[in-house]
Amino acid sequence: MIPGIFVVMTLVSWGCAFGITKLFRFNRRASNFVTAMAVFGNSNSLPISLVISLAKTIKGLHWDRIPGDNDEEVAARGILYLLIFQQLGQFVRWTWGFNYLLAPKDQYEEYRQERIEEGQADPASESQPQFTGSDETVGTSSHNSQGSQSSSSGDDVDDLAAYDPAGKTPVVGMSRTSPADSEDDSDDDDATKRKNVTVSTDNIHFPALPRSIDEISSFPSIHSPDEIDPPPPKETPKSRIRKCKAAVTRIAKAWYGKLPPCVRTVLAKAYDFFNHIMNPPLWAMVVAITIASVPVLQRLFFEDGSFVKNSFSDAVESMGGVAVPLILVVLGANLARNTAASESVDPEETLIGTKLLVASLLCRMLLPGIVMAPLLALFAKFAPISILDDPIFIIVCFLLMGAPSALQLAQICQLNSVYETVMAKVLFHSYVIW
Repeated sequence: MIPGIFVVMTLVSWGCAFGITKLFRFNRRASNFVTAMAVFGNSNSLPISLVISLAKTIKGLHWDRIPGDNDEEVAARGILYLLIFQQLGQFVRWTWGFNYLLAPKDQYEEYRQERIEEGQADPASESQPQFTGSDETVGTSSHNSQGSQSSSSGDDVDDLAAYDPAGKTPVVGMSRTSPADSEDDSDDDDATKRKNVTVSTDNIHFPALPRSIDEISSFPSIHSPDEIDPPPPKETPKSRIRKCKAAVTRIAKAWYGKLPPCVRTVLAKAYDFFNHIMNPPLWAMVVAITIASVPVLQRLFFEDGSFVKNSFSDAVESMGGVAVPLILVVLGANLARNTAASESVDPEETLIGTKLLVASLLCRMLLPGIVMAPLLALFAKFAPISILDDPIFIIVCFLLMGAPSALQLAQICQLNSVYETVMAKVLFHSYVIW
């Protein structure tokens, strides 16, 4: 039932954003921003604090189907409902919101076309040399220049053509002699060149090979007999992990190569899709769902007396106890950005920033509540669903309908550089004024 209500609330918010964006005549990037502000509500900080306080202050929230219901049970059920809504919203927020609605500016075709018209081409094309003339012009100019040079220095060319060098050009590092010089050398010098010369190091003496005319003799590297080879490196946990990864990769490649081409194509597209969609928050959700679904992992992480429970789970529980105050600190930091001077302002944000703010507040704070409140009342009265009889569940639904935009949207806007100034104003107006 909770996923169904979440889908209905998301569709209602999307419909409100669609109508408002058509009314304001926003482009695709601005429309996606307003849709993100409308669809993704806060289900962490503000609703949790309100549920805990309302469960202990408002009377009549006890569910008559649960014998002995008390305020603590009411608060626990409310937090459980919010947790389910939060996980569903987290999944949609970091997939549809992060990769499409609040995507960077480079992913929109109209902005790429604007950069091309402004002369901001690709760096690779800018780095290539530019020629003002065609190939024929370059060839003609080079031909004319060669012709002028040849006509002005015809005699010099004839002299250069008749010149015959007297031998090979000497190379640095090689001992070469011309035939004329070799005739003047004495027999004693030839004997000295061919004589074995003893080259000594500290402990070893070895004869040096004679250097011939056509090649250079090089000495091999000599190691002391007392030198001991270093021991092989010890195997560390990181090296074992690398070996395991390499073995798994080899097995996967061998298995992948035996599959039919159509199956390999489907797997390659699925891998590219998940590689593009997945990010750290989604991987954390996958790990959490896996631990909650496997009984062995449940006992390992949550059974009293286990090592993981005493070391890891208790630490996570302690950090979760201060989650709401920390979220409020993050909210204060984001609200402070509303008063800070911005270093760089997007010209488009300056033009339509006020319209984006008004549209976002209407789609998040006003219209969804007007549409969903009668629908929720009708469902609670006539639908034969047991969970709708729980008063705290109805309060949770109303809180989520009128909750401000999610704080994580500010992080996504900062990561992708999407209307950061407008995002700060949306948080300020929705959390402080509304």
